[in-house]
Amino acid sequence: MPNDLVSKIFYRFLTPYEYVKSFKAKYLEQAHMKKGTLRICEKGHKYYKSTDCPACPVCEKEKKPKEGFLSTLGAPARRALENQKILTEKELSKYSKYEILKLHGIGPSSIPGLEKALAVKGLSFRK
Repeated sequence: MPNDLVSKIFYRFLTPYEYVKSFKAKYLEQAHMKKGTLRICEKGHKYYKSTDCPACPVCEKEKKPKEGFLSTLGAPARRALENQKILTEKELSKYSKYEILKLHGIGPSSIPGLEKALAVKGLSFRK
């Protein structure tokens, strides 16, 4: 229960349900303030972002492949490969590990998964 007098008087006249509802609304409002600015994508999805990254999380989930090696990657790594038109294991095998690591969005933790995907198809990174 809040300490200031106005809040005490106000909350005294609320039912427990109304009190919880008002507390929850205030908490959610504060949580959104911490998450960044409200944005709306081209498709109308509302989301909060604290960085300059323009990617809508709802659209990114919709774009995620259901199968294939790209489905095992996180969104930044998947976008990095898609931007380079690397959509199959065969196209991936034309690059070296170091060339792939230079792409923005690909980190060292992505490489073992990519190597495994290539090995399943009998391929490997270019030397």
